[in-house]
Amino acid sequence: MPKQSKQGRFERKIRKQKRSSAKTLEELLDLCRRSNDFHSFKQADDNPFEIYYFSSIVKSNVIHEQILPVLANKQLKTLVGVKEAIRVEETKIEHQLAKIEQALMRGEVLICLQQAPTEALLVPAEQAETRSINPPEVEFSVVGPKEAFVEPLSTNINLVRKRLPIPDLVITERIVGHLSKTKVAILHIDGITNNQVVQTVTQRIEDIGFDEIIDSSYIAQLISDDSNSIFTQLIDTERPDRVAAMLAEGKVAVIVDGSPHALTGPTSFVEFFSAFEDYFLPWPLASAFRLIRLCAVLFSILSTALYVAVMTYHYEMIPTQLLHKLVSSRSGIPFPPIFEALILEVVIELLREAGARLPNKIGQTIGIVGGIVIGTAAVEAGLTSNILLIIVALTALASFTTPIYQMGNAIRLIRFPFILAAQWLGFLGVAACFALILSHLLVLTSLGQPYLAPIYPLRVTDLKDSFFRLPFNKQKKRPVSVRAKKRKRFSSSHDGNHLKKRDIEE
Repeated sequence: MPKQSKQGRFERKIRKQKRSSAKTLEELLDLCRRSNDFHSFKQADDNPFEIYYFSSIVKSNVIHEQILPVLANKQLKTLVGVKEAIRVEETKIEHQLAKIEQALMRGEVLICLQQAPTEALLVPAEQAETRSINPPEVEFSVVGPKEAFVEPLSTNINLVRKRLPIPDLVITERIVGHLSKTKVAILHIDGITNNQVVQTVTQRIEDIGFDEIIDSSYIAQLISDDSNSIFTQLIDTERPDRVAAMLAEGKVAVIVDGSPHALTGPTSFVEFFSAFEDYFLPWPLASAFRLIRLCAVLFSILSTALYVAVMTYHYEMIPTQLLHKLVSSRSGIPFPPIFEALILEVVIELLREAGARLPNKIGQTIGIVGGIVIGTAAVEAGLTSNILLIIVALTALASFTTPIYQMGNAIRLIRFPFILAAQWLGFLGVAACFALILSHLLVLTSLGQPYLAPIYPLRVTDLKDSFFRLPFNKQKKRPVSVRAKKRKRFSSSHDGNHLKKRDIEE
């Protein structure tokens, strides 16, 4: 027992030391010396300068090629002289301890005078391990750009800036997270984006008190209007072209350092079912594909629930010939329709989760082989009917048509309340469940803007790019729901309608 008490006191002491903050530069350096990757050295005993840095996050060539040759000059006696001699951008002398600590942990080299330990010269030498820009994986498109965001914030901003090369593109950075010190960039176009939306996003990000921000999904959950809703209120995208297009509409984008995804808002429920590839196709094709996705989502939500309701309460609605097929397919099955449906839905979700968590090649094999083997075995064993197996398979297939992954997860989840409601009250239960979800969507907002716009409140002009997409020359104004400062996208003299195509003979 005494040994355990001594160990407990030691652990509490260590935790207290970790929580304590340094009051002076010497205390900060003493805290850093506890790490094996922290280095400090002098070139010579008569040299007044000392160098401090973390070797794991600093480029060694900057130290050997830019810093050490300068410090070898014995005529330099002040930090100002060293700053002028070092040819590295953004080198500066800092007096505030908090900024010195942030710079040191960010990958900058500290140069201090032993006679003046209250200030330091900061030399940027960050070593960032990055990967190359690859095609989008979640929002892949056959037509259009093949660039996706990566983890470094500077690279992601570059991908957006080269698509919007205008000085009105304003980027504001904030540091979020007491432990992670994550850089978060807020993007908007001055003169187009509503100032109230920008202030709302900025204030919510500044008010974040969470200690660790790893990914943009953290920000999405912390700044959403209703964090308890299963419906995401910000579009999470990996495409820089989509971010640029939404900024041009008057929306705000949030990019997090270390995350290959960006957040955009305010958004509406209908936007989650429009793929960005729709804008690269002729508008009749894009409108048809968008309607197919919406119908597929409705089928995915309601098909299994309607099967349970019909087989439990409303079998008289089934035509006689189809009723014989259903009765013969269910003959010998010991479970009621609700258990039969839940078993298949759970099996489909298990296969989907297993395929997503396993390596790529193994996951595809598990999804295909597992679905065929388990489905065939369940029908032959008399645990489920072959008709319901077809319905559930089509339901799972239809749920994959949702372009935004987060909305696809919500669609997967709300199928189960509909199935339970169908077992409870039949069609009336399905209608009641639909009414509850609709009432939730009616009160939901995205950065203060209605989530069901342009359906409610009705914005007729915004319907040009909702369930269907009209030609670009018909979309002369930005959406009303965004409340952009500048509504017109181009003047009527540039819509292209005044130009008539003529033959050569004419």
